[in-house]
Amino acid sequence: MLRTAVLVLVMTATIARADEAWMPLFNGKDLSGWVNVNCAPETFAVQDGEIRCTGTPTGILRTADTFRNFILEMEWMHEKPGGNSGLFVWSDPLPVRGQPFTRSIEVQVMLSDDVKDEKGTLLYTGQGDIFSIHGATMVPDRPHPAGWARCLPSDRLTKGAGEWNRYRVTARDGTLKLEVNGKEVSGGRDMSPREGHICLESEGSPIRFRNIRLQKLPDGAPLPPEQRCLPDEGFRSIFDGSLRGWNESDSAIGHWEPQDWRLVYDGRGGDLWTEESYGDFELICDWRWTGKPSKAEVPEVRPDGSQPLGPGGKPKLVAIEDYGDSGILLRGNDKSQVNIWCWPIGSGEVYGYRSDPNQSAEVRRAVTPKERADAAPGQWNRFRIRMVGDRLSVNLNGKQVVENAQLPGVPASGPIGLQDHGAPIEFANIQVRRLKPDGSPADQPR
Repeated sequence: MLRTAVLVLVMTATIARADEAWMPLFNGKDLSGWVNVNCAPETFAVQDGEIRCTGTPTGILRTADTFRNFILEMEWMHEKPGGNSGLFVWSDPLPVRGQPFTRSIEVQVMLSDDVKDEKGTLLYTGQGDIFSIHGATMVPDRPHPAGWARCLPSDRLTKGAGEWNRYRVTARDGTLKLEVNGKEVSGGRDMSPREGHICLESEGSPIRFRNIRLQKLPDGAPLPPEQRCLPDEGFRSIFDGSLRGWNESDSAIGHWEPQDWRLVYDGRGGDLWTEESYGDFELICDWRWTGKPSKAEVPEVRPDGSQPLGPGGKPKLVAIEDYGDSGILLRGNDKSQVNIWCWPIGSGEVYGYRSDPNQSAEVRRAVTPKERADAAPGQWNRFRIRMVGDRLSVNLNGKQVVENAQLPGVPASGPIGLQDHGAPIEFANIQVRRLKPDGSPADQPR
């Protein structure tokens, strides 16, 4: 009898310790511990102990913390047939260039029939596929019929619209296993990254999440940088799929059109400015040309910012395929404009300073791009623009084209503008972080 009582006590204590090992990722009351990366405030909202997602715009809600080895459990329910969403594991904090999603491993949360190609090869299902996205890598547990880095599920256990499904995800040392409603159906190994944020996806259809909890597992030896997510640097979105937070002039109304996660400009209105002003800051902004090219001749620009003269003392011209002209306006000032254009010198230059004969040779040289780093027309580019005091640095597609250039007389603070210069263009992933005068982040990442 005593032995039985001791055994009961030991089992009770073991169960209690196991329960204590679980931590809620969602407290059932608000979104504490989560970061809205690129969606509207109402995209993810809490109601009746659930996270309810409208599905628009496309984007993600991520954890503030990062995780490596863990077991995650959650329940989800699509409100309509054909719903699409996802659970991202080991995610970077920000979307990749020209996409609303991050580099991560995606655990599909979708209701769909099996999708096959014209030869009848099964490509994907709505039953718990696992796959790598936007630069992440993995080896599926079972080879994909088309050779993709995607694991198709062994069973079809997902319940339909209006019914709750339960996922259990075990992530350990670069392997991932998914249980759907109590049975393991898919997995992968040799994944990278294998440490990062956890995200809930908004992708066009209303969905509910509840009972999201996580149990940490031992992490082991530190991972090399290439197997971890990128650091959270404190950037926050200033475009949420609407024009909230932006000022349109009368001439611009109707020409800047939010289309899901993209901001589409038709080239026939005025500049678009943020309502807030920024002093020292760093800006991430994606952009791409969307119009048709025309033949044009533009002045040649030397690396020092000067323009050579041709016959008759006129500027020497260079023939180009021209898609237009635009730019990022800094601190409410069209002189401090980071150019977007098709000139051979490349985007990122500050035309208002380079072309000003009253500026010193040093200033004009510094605001001229060190190299042309533009992607091909129609493809996405990413600016990373840093403004501290009167000093500007511009990174375009991972290359430093302007570094610590002085902009004499630039205003100390002002709004950020997207320039109208008569050309159709798209913007996306507009993210800002404020800086202190010494260049360090003003706000700590959440």
